[in-house]
Amino acid sequence: MIASDSDDLFGALDELFTRLMSAGDSESIDALIELDLSFSQVRVLFVLGQCDAPVPINEVADELRLSVAATGRNIDQLVHMGLVVRREDERDRRVKRVSLSEAGVKVTSNHIECKRGQLRDFASRVPAPERLRLVEALEPILAGDYLRASTQETSR
Repeated sequence: MIASDSDDLFGALDELFTRLMSAGDSESIDALIELDLSFSQVRVLFVLGQCDAPVPINEVADELRLSVAATGRNIDQLVHMGLVVRREDERDRRVKRVSLSEAGVKVTSNHIECKRGQLRDFASRVPAPERLRLVEALEPILAGDYLRASTQETSR
């Protein structure tokens, strides 16, 4: 199949990513389920995992599109579980900054590594000629500016 337009490419990518991500979802989610985390709590963990430094709770709320109160409740539970650290801002004690604890980093890293393992397993099963063609097709896309965050104006 040759992708003749963006809908064809979307269909092929959607099927590929759906198959890749669902192939081992139960395995990668088991650790999160064992911790009895809510979906919102998992989202908090992964947002914090993207941050290089402690961030104010309101910024986490904005990123998740949740209220500051709801985000705060989720963070309280994650702090209680030892997955998140909450500290007062050095300059403004009213502001609380949060980051992943070592345990939180371990939870998020294990989940990501499980997904990477699934991807590595897939890559090892692709025959060499198709592997080469796929790498050659991806190189210019990865080198280009196609993966940057898009706004509604650039996606039209």
